[in-house]
Amino acid sequence: MHPKPHQALAQLERFVGTWDVTATFGGEPAGGVTVSFEWLEGGAYLLQRSVAEAIDAPPEVLATLPFPAVQIFGYDDTAEVYTALYADGRGVARVYQMRLTGNRWEIWRDAPGFGQRFIGEFDPDGRVITGRWELSRDNQTWEHDFHMTYTKRG
Repeated sequence: MHPKPHQALAQLERFVGTWDVTATFGGEPAGGVTVSFEWLEGGAYLLQRSVAEAIDAPPEVLATLPFPAVQIFGYDDTAEVYTALYADGRGVARVYQMRLTGNRWEIWRDAPGFGQRFIGEFDPDGRVITGRWELSRDNQTWEHDFHMTYTKRG
C-alpha cells in the first residue's frame, strides 16, 4: 500500500513522460539528453532521470556535464513548496526548492557562494518548456548560465 499523495502533487502530472532536452552554451546548442519523469509510491513523489547519449558539444562543456542525474520531487504541505533531492554522476548532491505557477516552472537553491535558479515556461499545449539556468556567487547578483529546452515525446 502507498501513502496518500498530497493534492498539490497532481499538478506535476504534466511532466510525466519522456522529454528530449537541448542546452545552449554560449550560443551553441547541445542535444542528446533524455529526461524522463515517473511517479513513485503511487504519486507521493515524482522521479526525474536525466541521461546523456551522444552529446555534440565543445570539450570544455562535455567535461562538466552531470550525467546521469536524478531528482526526486516531493511536497512540503507546511511550507507549500516542492522540494527536490538531486544527485548526479559527478557525486554532486543538492537540495532544491521548486514552484509551479500556471505555465511557469521555477527551481532554486540559495547556497552560500553558489546559488542557482531555473526559470522555465511551458508553451500553451504543454509540450515544450523553454528556460534558463542562472547562478549567483553572492545570492544577490545573478548571471546567465545556460538555456534549456525540453520537448515532450509522443
